[in-house]
Amino acid sequence: MPINLVSDPVTQNRADRGKVNYHAGMAAEDAVARHYENRGVVICARRWRGITGEIDLIGRRGDEVIFIEVKQSRTHDLAASHISPAQIARIFTTVDEFLAGEPKGLLTDVRIDLALVDGQGRIDVLENAFAG
Repeated sequence: MPINLVSDPVTQNRADRGKVNYHAGMAAEDAVARHYENRGVVICARRWRGITGEIDLIGRRGDEVIFIEVKQSRTHDLAASHISPAQIARIFTTVDEFLAGEPKGLLTDVRIDLALVDGQGRIDVLENAFAG
């Protein structure tokens, strides 16, 4: 399903663009959640908010917990460019916060993925996107 991005930003005011971007982001998250579910991952949380930040999607496959950051834009490259080093740091801190509530804590088997969604609705998942 294509994600409708702002068609004519000149004629839309800032509030309208914000609404369009919000809904496009929600549609992208829904599409990514379906993508993971179709591959056997159970999405257990959407927009999980901790003290330090938010994780777009959290999935489980067996004992593995998969944290998914979703970025959406006209192209996959442009979507990837929307993530900053500060945001990556917040994601890691928020993941640690979530894992504190897991039975194995920081010893839990985890993966942090970056899911890129382009303007046509195509999804490109970078597994372990932030691994050293």
